[in-house]
Amino acid sequence: MAPEGLLAFLLVGLIAGYIASEIVRGSGMGLVGDLIIGVAGAFIGGLLLPQLGLHLANGLLSSIINAAIGAILLLLVIRLARGGGGWRGNFGRFGRRW
Repeated sequence: MAPEGLLAFLLVGLIAGYIASEIVRGSGMGLVGDLIIGVAGAFIGGLLLPQLGLHLANGLLSSIINAAIGAILLLLVIRLARGGGGWRGNFGRFGRRW
């Protein structure tokens, strides 16, 4: 992989991890945490979404959306595995309004 491709991959992972952590937890997990969640989410989204028949257009924005969906799924699984117990009225910045 070329250095530019690796840099783009890491940037997509960082953005997707930040978006996912804002949606699921309500606050960022830090630079390294967001990057790890985003990169893992990119792999999950890249494997899972085509199996479900969901194909986004090519490009940087679709890569970010695909990785963010995978990262959100990963964070939800982590939350359930830790015993976070579902939503409990805490969905991102919306807090207790819902």
